[in-house]
This record gives sequence, structure tokens and C-alpha cells, in this order.
Amino acid sequence: MKKPELLSPAGNLEKLKIALSYGADAVYASVGAFSLRQRSAKEFSKESFKEGVEFTHKMGKKFYATINGFPFNAQLDKFKTHIEFLKDLGVDAFIIASPSIISLAKKISPDTEIHLSTQANVMNYMDAQIYYDMGVKRVVVAREIGLKDVIAIKEKVPNLDIEIFIHGSMCFAYSGRCLISALQSGRFSNRGSCANDCRFNYEIYAKNDESGALFKLNEDENGTYIMNSKDLNLSSYVEKIMQSGAVDSFKIEGRTKSQYYAACSTNAYRMAIDDALSGKFNAEIYQKELHTLKNRGFTDGYLVSRPFERKDTQNFNSTLEEGTHQVCAITLDGEFFDVKFKISKNTPYEILAPKDSKIETIENEIGKIYEKYGKFWLEFKVLKAKNNKEFDEIHSGNLNQIISPIKLPNFSFLRKEIE
Repeated sequence: MKKPELLSPAGNLEKLKIALSYGADAVYASVGAFSLRQRSAKEFSKESFKEGVEFTHKMGKKFYATINGFPFNAQLDKFKTHIEFLKDLGVDAFIIASPSIISLAKKISPDTEIHLSTQANVMNYMDAQIYYDMGVKRVVVAREIGLKDVIAIKEKVPNLDIEIFIHGSMCFAYSGRCLISALQSGRFSNRGSCANDCRFNYEIYAKNDESGALFKLNEDENGTYIMNSKDLNLSSYVEKIMQSGAVDSFKIEGRTKSQYYAACSTNAYRMAIDDALSGKFNAEIYQKELHTLKNRGFTDGYLVSRPFERKDTQNFNSTLEEGTHQVCAITLDGEFFDVKFKISKNTPYEILAPKDSKIETIENEIGKIYEKYGKFWLEFKVLKAKNNKEFDEIHSGNLNQIISPIKLPNFSFLRKEIE
């Protein structure tokens, strides 16, 4: 069974480090107005982007730069300058959607791999072959493709790497080719500034021009989320996909999502891949972990089922649902916690730590760390800040960092099941 790469989103430098710490083999990120996630691209400066590339390479991992926006004529020179900047940084690959930018990249940085963005909508082996002939090393196939077609592409173009989306937000449109945002708010989806209009609730009307009758059609007084797609979750099928031998990289969507999302999603799929390789695959474990995340409901999308067979791909009730757990705190340095929700004394919090972390059980004047149900837990006896100020409880709006009973692995989280 072939081991696929696990590719995680890096919305900023911190999330990049978190994803790599939790087991990602590679990360993808962008800077400036050149990708389809301008919000996350603004969280990187050129300096922090450079630091991210260097950090990734020091860990022996790969860094892919996303430049998959669709440029107008006036932007082409800016793309040239940006590709030169990325070449100098030594990124491992460019993720590109436009043939013109593929051509530019080949001229400016011929030794850098080119990965074709899912925005190019590759669904068959003839399209894949054309891009391969253009110099593309890897194709990120369209989200709408089935596994049988992925296998067929691999058989016809065996030297082409294939990457699939394994988890994350789904677009109401065909692999992101949506015009609603541009129509309603002037924000262009394929230029990286989608307003996510498909997540809004709408009131729907039926009108008869002859009689002038106008009927409001809606499921309740709040309207309906008629275009709201559920989130992709293929964790139960990781072993099956790996057994096909056709997929080289599993990609997690989510550069604009939280620190916890970067950690939890990477952790779950790292476990799933490793367990499949060792013959210990257990889908229930990974699903339970992923359900701790806030989500729009989960669907297995189209890879393992044909589109017309799907009956669970949309969430008509809400744009976001709570996960099973609340993230309460994170420690970036292992010694102090930033509070993300509410932390109380004498309350058990589950510790989520990076892959292969060693956690020591201890009890002292600050609190105790113990093992129970195969997990590690932390209870504070005292909530003491860096400045020695003490609290009975502390909330997310308070910027004081709380002292840990003992140094924990960097990027550890405290979470609590929602009752």
C-alpha cells in the first residue's frame, strides 16, 4: 500500500508550525493577492513567509506556494515579480490554475515543480495528459471526480502525481467557479475574495406575472440555507483510497480556519494514514476526533459515491454547527496558556498535543496532569498569570497568559466536551 503525502493548510506562520507539529508532510500557503484565499494571504508578510519556508525545510517537510488566482492583463507583470520572489525563497512547488501562469513559471523557475490547482477542474485523463505535457508534475483533481476516474487517470498518465481534497469546506459551485459573490458584492471568487454568499440564508419567492400573485417559499420564518454545502470528510475512506494506489497526496482545505482546526484535522488524518499502513485502521477514532471541530455537517462528497446518489451534501438549517468539544486554551511555548474560552479551577481539561509528544504526569501547587481513559488531562488548582495575578476563572477576553503546572509540548490545546 502506497503512503500518501498529508498536505495541510497554513493560513499564517503559527498555523504552519502547528500543522507540521501535528504530522503534516507538507503545507501550502500564499502571500499577497495571488491566490484564492486573499484573507489568509494577508496574514503573511514577505518576511514571515520566508520564515515559514525555512522552518518547513528545517523539519524536512515541503512547502507549496499557492498562486492560483486568475489574472487580468494588468496583473501579469505582478505575477512575474511574485514568481521570482518565490523562486528565490526555494519553495518546493507552485500551485497554479491558469495556463498563462504555468507558462510564466516554467520560464522564470524551470526547476520548481508545478501543481495544477483544483480550479482547473481536471476530470479525465486527456485533460491530465495535456497539463502533464505542459510540464505539470501534479494535478489536484476536481472535487467532483470519482475514485474510478482518478484510478483511470493514474493508469493513463502514470508519472503524473494526483492530489485529492480529503477534508474541508465544499463549494456550492463547480470546484469554486462561482459568480454569486461577484454579482452580489463585487468580490470575485476566482480572484481570492469570495464573500461566501452561499452560506447566507435566503427567502425564496414564486411570482405569477399574469395574476400578480407573489408567494414566499421558505421552510421557516428565518428563510433557508438553500446553497449551503456540508463539509467534506473522507476520513472513513482513507484506507480504501490508499488501497487504490492512485492518490499521491491527501489535501486538507482550510487556510482561513482556526489554529485548532489546523491541529485537529492534521492529527486525525495523520492517524488514519499511519493506522491504514499498520493494519490498525479504525474509522470511528478519526470521525470522533474530527467531530470535535465546528462544521457545517459532514458529507463524503463525490469521490466514493456518484453525484446523483448524494442526498446528504447540503445543510439547510444553519451555516455552522458546534462540534462536540470547546477549545479552551492553547500554549505556544509550553509554559503559558492563551485562553480561548473559559478556564476554571478544579475542572478537568483534555490535552491535545502534537504527534509523538511525551507528556509527564505531575501534581504541584499550580495543578495536576494525569492520564485517564487513554488520554491526558489537566486540572488547575491555581489560575496564576505571568504577572502573578490570580483568578477564580478566566475568559477569552482576558489577555493574561496562565501558567501551566509543567512545560507541555508547544502547540498543545486544552479542550472540554460540550455538555
